[in-house]
Amino acid sequence: MRTSPNILILMADQLAPHFTGTYGHELVKTPNIDKLAESGCVFNTAYTPSPLCAPARFSFMSGQLPFEIQAYDNAAEFSSTIPTFCHYLRQIGYQSCLSGKMHFIGPDQLHGFSQRLTTDIYPADYSFTPNWLKPEERIDVWYHNMSSVHEAGSAEITYQLEYDDEVGFHAIRKLFDYAREPEQRPFVMVSSFTHPHDPYVARKKYWDLYDHDKIDLPLLSTNNVNTDPHSMRIICGIQADVHPADEQSMRNARHAYYANVSYFDDHVGKFIDALTSTGLIENTIVLVTADHGDMLGERGLWYKMHFFEQAARIPLIAAGPGIIQSEIDSACSLVDLLPTLVDIATEGKGVSPASHASFDGASLYPLMTEHGARGEDCAISHYAAECAIEPMVMMRKGNLKFIFSESETPMLFNLDDDPQELVNLAENEAYRDTVESFTRQIKNKWNLKEIRESVIASQQSRLLIQDIVNKTRTNTWDFQPFRSATDDYIRAHKELDDIGEKSRYPRFAQ
Repeated sequence: MRTSPNILILMADQLAPHFTGTYGHELVKTPNIDKLAESGCVFNTAYTPSPLCAPARFSFMSGQLPFEIQAYDNAAEFSSTIPTFCHYLRQIGYQSCLSGKMHFIGPDQLHGFSQRLTTDIYPADYSFTPNWLKPEERIDVWYHNMSSVHEAGSAEITYQLEYDDEVGFHAIRKLFDYAREPEQRPFVMVSSFTHPHDPYVARKKYWDLYDHDKIDLPLLSTNNVNTDPHSMRIICGIQADVHPADEQSMRNARHAYYANVSYFDDHVGKFIDALTSTGLIENTIVLVTADHGDMLGERGLWYKMHFFEQAARIPLIAAGPGIIQSEIDSACSLVDLLPTLVDIATEGKGVSPASHASFDGASLYPLMTEHGARGEDCAISHYAAECAIEPMVMMRKGNLKFIFSESETPMLFNLDDDPQELVNLAENEAYRDTVESFTRQIKNKWNLKEIRESVIASQQSRLLIQDIVNKTRTNTWDFQPFRSATDDYIRAHKELDDIGEKSRYPRFAQ
């Protein structure tokens, strides 16, 4: 029998908590996530370590912030020398499995997972490398543009639906394998979906859950906010300046996004059903989260790449044995999940080698189980990718959020008084000491000028290599899932009765 709890992590892509029923949106339907939240722990102030896919996911896996592991952008290589939570959990006896997206870049496509069930949806090479030496140049091959907004709507199949259908099928099939195995070792599984990430195209079943005329539009536009330089770079970078969204396209995009949130929620329900029917639910902790959010038209911005709340905040919900029903308001981040998962696996005993390692995160296990307090109310996020010109840092402490880079005016917001982030307190003389304190903390921790040099050097070497790869059609690092059919179903070397007995769950009672 399993003793340590199983861990199932269900990860969405580009899901802002603002656009879920669980976190209070009046229209968006997320009944399965709602049900988990009703019995579990809901983190109301969880952040991404970076408002971009790959850096956020590498930090999630490693428990370290992006600048610490050179996870600068969506084509930065994730080094095999960096231990992940999979390594630590496997060392104490866990099985580990990934179904779906993790955006690993480089030849290592496992990073501690003992098994991957699908390929990734994005390339594993350096093709998504930005170029800060040419800040005015759009890399049209892969840069976001506004086509996802202008072409939003409904379709029965897309490459994203194909992918996520496959991710869910293989992951749930694997849960039944875990239930049937005689050894019954604990497992950690990550099932990572690409929805509700753009393109904003939803299956009719989920599109029809919503009255199109009731879809809410963004509260803020470029006409009623003071647009900061980084926002302007994003607006130009995604071509929203030359192809702006009108009311119809915005409503279509948000409608499809809400529908795809419900599509992801439907997958959550299927996992809970599978855990329940196998009995695994009694000893499995389920976490629901995302890599980052989506501005979804607010302030004229789409997608991510900024530290405003819709792009930087994420949902984080945990439920299962030992997890108390609660809402946690203190700030946290995906970097906190590695020490949290180790604590879950060891029931807080800290017997893993991870307890002796240095991480940027701190365990949330005490908050989830009422065993104690977490420590500082703080979350940190980094950005050093497309549409930026230098490294950027966000710090959330208490009710204050501070955004800093070396050459541009910092931003400071009191999120209790100003949830829409309209009033930049950094320009208020009364907050001079606060701005200086935040600035000092950042500069003491990171030399942003040296990091900028490191970013540019990394970009240039990767651009050179990728250029050669593109010209010579060198083999890629994309994960190739291999599945032998030698022992599948009925085969000549198996006894028919034995096949029936071992594949059946629950087993036939004699």
